[in-house]
Amino acid sequence: MPKSFHNKLTELLKTDPRFVDESGELVAAAVIDRAWQIDHNLVRLLLKNADLKAKFFDEIDGHWVFNINAFIDCISDRNFLDNSHTRFRNRIGLNIDGKFLHERGEVSLVWPFKDCVLEGGQTKDEENRKEVFLNEILAQDEIDRLFNPKVLTGWKRFTVDGEQEVTEFRLDKDGTIRENLTIKGNYLLALHTLKQRFRGKVKLIYIDPPYNTGNDSFGYHDRFNHSSWLTFMKNRLAAARESLRDDGVMFVQCDDNEQAYVKV
Repeated sequence: MPKSFHNKLTELLKTDPRFVDESGELVAAAVIDRAWQIDHNLVRLLLKNADLKAKFFDEIDGHWVFNINAFIDCISDRNFLDNSHTRFRNRIGLNIDGKFLHERGEVSLVWPFKDCVLEGGQTKDEENRKEVFLNEILAQDEIDRLFNPKVLTGWKRFTVDGEQEVTEFRLDKDGTIRENLTIKGNYLLALHTLKQRFRGKVKLIYIDPPYNTGNDSFGYHDRFNHSSWLTFMKNRLAAARESLRDDGVMFVQCDDNEQAYVKV
């Protein structure tokens, strides 16, 4: 949806004090709640603008009927408000004593993404999208869903006799999987999916993350900003550490571009 349309909708909704917080930011959850109730004041507000009326209302025999699903889908869209990379980038960390910089006229040198989870990444090497940051306070529900255990599908077992169907895993007496697993997908999500089963049991972890050199010669996103890369690494190292035994070791493949920082 065009940015100008989002801006128009946002500014109109902000005129209703029920939909804004103390800092004047739009609260999408409050808007969605009123939409489900077919709030008359919300409907009147949307009907004031011809573009919004055309988008969110259907004309039936001379009457305008509110398309609730279309409206809620728009407000809930990842790029609209609360989950947007831009909103988090402009707000998180850039404050002193709870007040944002524009309210104090001061400069604060902080790591703006230190409290965030970097979800990002690409589906293809040639895609250069911005990373998505979810803040642990503002987007807790999104992070909980992101890190909840996932169902892993498409299992295959390869043996000397060829490919076989997987009906169950081979387990030892304490329930630990005793087979070699190759899991394809987002490995941050894979770590959180497997951490309960393998917590404190892994002897060796070896990771080969993006070097953050700006080159994409391998199948990784290698164009992170510095703070983005640190967030990317912190989230994955912390999740991997939960699986490591007390006498286990972790190796990180890296070069001089970030090696000092990954040690920290």
